[in-house]
Amino acid sequence: MDVSSKLQDVTNLFSPIKLKEIPHLNNLQPLPNPLDHNPYFHTIQHQGFYITLNDVVLSHSTRFAYRSAGPRNNVYFKPSDVRVAIVTCGGLCPGLNTVIRELVVGLWDLYDVRHIFGITAGYRGFYSTEPISLNPNIVRNWHNNGGTLLQTSRGGFDLSKIVDAIQTRGFNQVYIIGGDGTMRGAVKIFNEIQQRKLSVAVVGIPKTVDNDVGIIDRSFGFQTAVEMAQQAISAAHVEAESAVNGIGLVKLMGRSTGHIALHATLSSRDVDCCLIPELDFYLEGKGGLFEFLDQRLKENGHAVLVVAEGAGQDIIPRTDSQKEERDESGNPVFLDVGVWLKSELKKWWDRDHPGELFTVKYIDPTYMIRAVHANATDNLYCTLLAHSAIHGAMAGYTGFVVGPINGDYAYIPLEDVACANNPVNTKDHKWSWVRSVTNQPDFLRS
Repeated sequence: MDVSSKLQDVTNLFSPIKLKEIPHLNNLQPLPNPLDHNPYFHTIQHQGFYITLNDVVLSHSTRFAYRSAGPRNNVYFKPSDVRVAIVTCGGLCPGLNTVIRELVVGLWDLYDVRHIFGITAGYRGFYSTEPISLNPNIVRNWHNNGGTLLQTSRGGFDLSKIVDAIQTRGFNQVYIIGGDGTMRGAVKIFNEIQQRKLSVAVVGIPKTVDNDVGIIDRSFGFQTAVEMAQQAISAAHVEAESAVNGIGLVKLMGRSTGHIALHATLSSRDVDCCLIPELDFYLEGKGGLFEFLDQRLKENGHAVLVVAEGAGQDIIPRTDSQKEERDESGNPVFLDVGVWLKSELKKWWDRDHPGELFTVKYIDPTYMIRAVHANATDNLYCTLLAHSAIHGAMAGYTGFVVGPINGDYAYIPLEDVACANNPVNTKDHKWSWVRSVTNQPDFLRS
């Protein structure tokens, strides 16, 4: 670390910490918290059970602080007047059904809320389908299922129609579960609700199997995804090891970040090379992928290659129409880096090693990884997220996202999360660990 970096660290250490406030529905009247009379909680209230204004959570940089998540002494919604909408948007992720279940059960059992509705088919469901009434009996076993039993979709975001539906149906708590694109939509919904001066709590629960949501420690479903990814890597290793000059090629989820690929690589120890979107790579020439794999095959007779779906997109040939193609969420459509790499590997071998045996076993476990139910760790995490979200909404907060920061749950402004990302830091110890485990090249041209 140079002198300027050290001075900056010292400056940050003594700089005042800024508290990131979140909006509050101050026009509502405070009421005693129903937990005062809950037999499971009232015996511990004298031990600092309720969160106070002095309870904060420091950000990773320690420059900011956030309000701590948890129950408050007062609520600002009368439980009998609460009408809840729960919606899931975007792609699937392990734990979605657990979050829905725990929102329903938590609202019902902790706060005596009885009007809880599920919005089907993502954002478009607000204005295109009838809400589904939910209660603990209906959602009792939902956590044992993968996917989302409310169904989901991409796109369909019509701000006026969505907020009109929220207003017409009398929803005053809206829980939105989704990734960064969904959170950007939630910001617009929150702003429109503010402009219309509606007393509606808008709460975001961040979801992305890729772990690409910023500020928070991690997103739910990520640990389940890494666990499932290892099964694919293990299969690829067996296939590669059982063939002459065998390569096991595994494509894992990760459009903009390589967290799944990185953590699965570190966990399995069978990977010879890990390619992620945050780092460029090249195929031909000194220091390239082909040279490295050639050496590995000579040494071990086999190799395992893991690639995140967003890696190498800038070097895959595209037609003009493919360059302009977008999905329903407005994201660029990615070409299949796994299929492309498999083809390029075969071309390379046929050119440089004509007549020699060579096998590439390509495994794409994308839908297996994201469609399973959450493991024990993620199930617990989903429960804590849901309950933290409920406590915040009932306390009158709005326009916030709930998530863990440095292990403690906090309320973060919606806009902050919508604008943040979480790339792999290729200069920290984790990526150095990957390099030491795989001995892969750094792909820097001289």
